[in-house]
Amino acid sequence: MTKLIALYKKPEDVELFEKRYFDIHIPLVEKMPGLRKTEITKLTSLGNTENKFFLQAEMYFDDIDSLNSSMASDEGKAAAKDLMSFAKDYVVMMIGEVKE
Repeated sequence: MTKLIALYKKPEDVELFEKRYFDIHIPLVEKMPGLRKTEITKLTSLGNTENKFFLQAEMYFDDIDSLNSSMASDEGKAAAKDLMSFAKDYVVMMIGEVKE
Protein backbone atom coordinates (compact mmCIF):
# COMPACT_ATOMS: atom_id res chain seq x y z
CA MET A 1 0.00 0.00 0.00
CA THR A 2 1.18 3.53 -0.82
CA LYS A 3 0.14 6.74 0.84
CA LEU A 4 0.37 10.40 0.03
CA ILE A 5 1.26 12.29 3.21
CA ALA A 6 0.62 16.00 3.69
CA LEU A 7 1.98 17.83 6.74
CA TYR A 8 0.61 21.30 7.42
CA LYS A 9 2.34 24.09 9.30
CA LYS A 10 0.10 26.13 11.55
CA PRO A 11 -1.53 28.92 9.50
CA GLU A 12 -2.13 32.42 10.81
CA ASP A 13 -5.91 31.86 10.91
CA VAL A 14 -6.47 28.26 12.00
CA GLU A 15 -10.27 28.54 12.06
CA LEU A 16 -10.46 29.86 8.49
CA PHE A 17 -7.93 27.28 7.28
CA GLU A 18 -9.82 24.37 8.86
CA LYS A 19 -13.15 25.54 7.47
CA ARG A 20 -11.71 25.67 3.95
CA TYR A 21 -9.81 22.42 4.40
CA PHE A 22 -12.63 20.30 5.80
CA ASP A 23 -15.60 21.87 3.96
CA ILE A 24 -14.08 22.26 0.49
CA HIS A 25 -10.74 20.49 0.09
CA ILE A 26 -11.41 17.11 1.71
CA PRO A 27 -14.63 16.54 -0.30
CA LEU A 28 -12.53 17.08 -3.46
CA VAL A 29 -9.87 14.64 -2.25
CA GLU A 30 -12.45 11.98 -1.51
CA LYS A 31 -13.58 12.04 -5.17
CA MET A 32 -10.12 10.95 -6.35
CA PRO A 33 -10.23 7.56 -8.11
CA GLY A 34 -8.42 4.72 -6.39
CA LEU A 35 -8.38 6.41 -2.98
CA ARG A 36 -8.87 3.69 -0.36
CA LYS A 37 -8.84 5.70 2.85
CA THR A 38 -8.13 9.17 4.18
CA GLU A 39 -6.84 9.81 7.71
CA ILE A 40 -6.50 13.29 9.15
CA THR A 41 -4.69 13.83 12.42
CA LYS A 42 -4.50 17.00 14.49
CA LEU A 43 -1.00 17.14 15.94
CA THR A 44 0.22 18.44 19.29
CA SER A 45 3.69 18.75 20.73
CA LEU A 46 5.22 16.16 23.00
CA GLY A 47 6.34 17.61 26.30
CA ASN A 48 7.97 21.03 26.08
CA THR A 49 9.07 20.66 22.46
CA GLU A 50 7.73 22.94 19.77
CA ASN A 51 6.04 21.26 16.85
CA LYS A 52 6.02 23.16 13.56
CA PHE A 53 3.17 21.01 12.18
CA PHE A 54 -0.44 21.11 13.34
CA LEU A 55 -2.20 18.78 10.90
CA GLN A 56 -1.32 15.58 9.05
CA ALA A 57 -3.31 13.98 6.23
CA GLU A 58 -2.67 10.51 4.84
CA MET A 59 -4.35 9.32 1.66
CA TYR A 60 -4.02 5.58 0.98
CA PHE A 61 -3.81 3.91 -2.44
CA ASP A 62 -3.16 0.30 -3.51
CA ASP A 63 0.25 1.14 -4.98
CA ILE A 64 2.33 3.94 -6.50
CA ASP A 65 0.76 3.46 -9.95
CA SER A 66 -2.71 3.92 -8.47
CA LEU A 67 -1.58 7.06 -6.64
CA ASN A 68 0.02 8.50 -9.79
CA SER A 69 -3.04 7.71 -11.87
CA SER A 70 -5.29 9.32 -9.28
CA MET A 71 -3.15 12.45 -9.14
CA ALA A 72 -3.26 12.71 -12.95
CA SER A 73 -7.06 12.38 -13.05
CA ASP A 74 -9.37 15.39 -13.35
CA GLU A 75 -10.36 14.87 -9.70
CA GLY A 76 -6.72 14.72 -8.59
CA LYS A 77 -5.87 17.87 -10.52
CA ALA A 78 -8.87 19.67 -9.02
CA ALA A 79 -7.81 18.68 -5.49
CA ALA A 80 -4.20 19.77 -6.12
CA LYS A 81 -5.28 23.09 -7.63
CA ASP A 82 -7.56 23.74 -4.68
CA LEU A 83 -4.83 22.92 -2.17
CA MET A 84 -2.37 25.27 -3.80
CA SER A 85 -4.96 28.06 -3.79
CA PHE A 86 -4.99 28.27 0.01
CA ALA A 87 -2.27 26.07 1.54
CA LYS A 88 0.83 26.28 -0.65
CA ASP A 89 2.74 28.17 2.07
CA TYR A 90 1.81 25.63 4.76
CA VAL A 91 2.00 22.17 3.19
CA VAL A 92 4.86 19.69 2.81
CA MET A 93 4.00 16.55 0.86
CA MET A 94 5.67 13.15 0.56
CA ILE A 95 4.94 9.59 -0.52
CA GLY A 96 5.26 6.61 1.80
CA GLU A 97 5.25 2.85 1.28
CA VAL A 98 3.39 1.08 4.09
CA LYS A 99 5.34 -1.88 5.51
CA GLU A 100 3.30 -4.50 7.34
